[in-house]
Amino acid sequence: MLLRKLDNCKQITALDGTALRELLNPLHDGGALRLGYSLAHAIVEPGHASMPHRLKTCSEVYYVMKGQGVMHINDEAAEVGPQQAIYIPPGARQYLENNGKERIEFLCIVFPSWHPEDEELASTTTH
Repeated sequence: MLLRKLDNCKQITALDGTALRELLNPLHDGGALRLGYSLAHAIVEPGHASMPHRLKTCSEVYYVMKGQGVMHINDEAAEVGPQQAIYIPPGARQYLENNGKERIEFLCIVFPSWHPEDEELASTTTH
């Protein structure tokens, strides 16, 4: 059995500027996991936003647990908050803006599992 506690996972600053803790990723788990996806916990502080970025070949789902803000995907924007799931298609320019008074905490599920060469920063304009 594999159990992970969030507090025991190393916090990093992701390419998009979010505070991130990987819970499950076969890329970093020495072959112990047979998953087709990865799972991470992320935070965007009040008054901040993740930097516009895209995953070239992976789809992503954000599940908001706490806080509220505006999710931007390509040319669309929508208010988001707790208990909402957000689907982000492969190649979509995305960022999450925290316009609330508390941090946004969310889970990121990436399929197939996240790998660094798939992620890139993107401009705020569409092409």
